[in-house]
Amino acid sequence: MSEQVHNRLAMVRAERKVSRQSLAGAVGVHYQTIGYIERGQYNPSLDLALKIAGFFGLPVEALFSLEPFRPLTDEVYGRSQ
Repeated sequence: MSEQVHNRLAMVRAERKVSRQSLAGAVGVHYQTIGYIERGQYNPSLDLALKIAGFFGLPVEALFSLEPFRPLTDEVYGRSQ
C-alpha cells in the first residue's frame, strides 16, 4: 500500500494564477487529475511530480512531501510546531 503524498499544489497554483486546465495541459494529464492530486485522492507518479515542479520552476520537495507540510504562517513567522 502506498503512502499519502502531501502537497501544496492548490496553494501554489492559486498564487501563480494557473488554472487546473492550464497546468494539466502543460504536464499532459486530464484537468481532473490535478484536482485529485490537490485533494490527496491520487498520488502523482515521480514523472508527473517532476513535470509539475518543473512547470512552476520549483524543486519537487517544495510541492510534494511524505510528511504533512507545516502551515505556511509557521514557516514564514518562525513558529514551532
